[in-house]
Amino acid sequence: MSEHNKNPTTVDEPRLTPEEVQSDSEEHSMAQESPKNSAAEIPVTSNGELEDTLEHNFNRDLKRSIPAGLGLSETQITPHGFGSTKEGVIEAGPFQAGSLRMQQKSGPVVLAEEVKNPAMEKLELVRRWSLNTYKCTRQIISEKLGRGSRTVDLELEAQIEVLRDNKKKYENVLKLAQTLSTQLFQMVHTQRQLGDAFADLSLKSLELHEEFGYNAETQKLLAKNGETLLGAINFFLASVNTLVNKTIEDTLMTVKQYESARIEYDAYRTDLEELNLGPRDANTLPKIEQSQQLFQIHKEKYDKMRNDVSIKLKFLEENKVKVLHNQLVLFHNAIAAYFAGNQKQLEQTLKLFHIKLKTPGVDTPSWLEEQQ
Repeated sequence: MSEHNKNPTTVDEPRLTPEEVQSDSEEHSMAQESPKNSAAEIPVTSNGELEDTLEHNFNRDLKRSIPAGLGLSETQITPHGFGSTKEGVIEAGPFQAGSLRMQQKSGPVVLAEEVKNPAMEKLELVRRWSLNTYKCTRQIISEKLGRGSRTVDLELEAQIEVLRDNKKKYENVLKLAQTLSTQLFQMVHTQRQLGDAFADLSLKSLELHEEFGYNAETQKLLAKNGETLLGAINFFLASVNTLVNKTIEDTLMTVKQYESARIEYDAYRTDLEELNLGPRDANTLPKIEQSQQLFQIHKEKYDKMRNDVSIKLKFLEENKVKVLHNQLVLFHNAIAAYFAGNQKQLEQTLKLFHIKLKTPGVDTPSWLEEQQ
């Protein structure tokens, strides 16, 4: 290396003979194997960079001296110092003993901001919710006192009222049909027990053998037909219960959401109307503009919910007519066939509606026995 590339702080040294160079190299190897801290004895070139031949030894010594938890796999030795991909970076200029320093990037500051932002967002959500609740409560009170105005869709409100009234009536039909099913079950159970008692007496009373036998057969036949009728009634109950407590109830939940959207819409509409009636200056114009934006948001929500309710009411009416038509036909035909004593027609009715009853047997209990 030429003299112009040497470190200006160094002085020129006399040229060494080949024998002196070899002697110095041997002394340098012995120094590397000594137990002393080699960090202060690492030779540098004239520009202060580490020699490539000593990089491996330096890594070994550095691994012994760096703190626990910082592995060499996370540290990169560069000609200018130590570069790390982690947030804690070890840097070194021209190497000097004890010159390692830790530089921490701004990562923790960013994390602190990320922790702070959700809290501020939650606070803002609570503030908006409180303001919205206040406005809606004020609107409801005003409507009940007759002071506030409300938006009314006469056609839709009439359909909703009819739906609620029908739901109450269907619930009453379900209650009465359930009572009928319970009473019929008790009667069928009694008829079966009475048939067994007649059959037992038919075997033990020879002089009344035929009379007890006829009655035993009649009661068992009535019990069998009663089981078939119970199957039809319970199928009717299950179908109407699904219609009333699931399909209609789902529509009424949408109606409740629509009514909530209507109250919010009227509350923000009232605010906007009050601001428009007041003075318009530099202080009120931003409030009017913000109120106009909020009003538009709730108007769109109200229009959407009103459209959803209209669609659900339409589909509900179609589904209700179809379901009730089939179930009322089933109920009528089963009741008529049972009390007419037409066993064939009663069984045909169940087949028409794909209702299957378990056949009584020794190992497999009948439907009636399972209900006991």
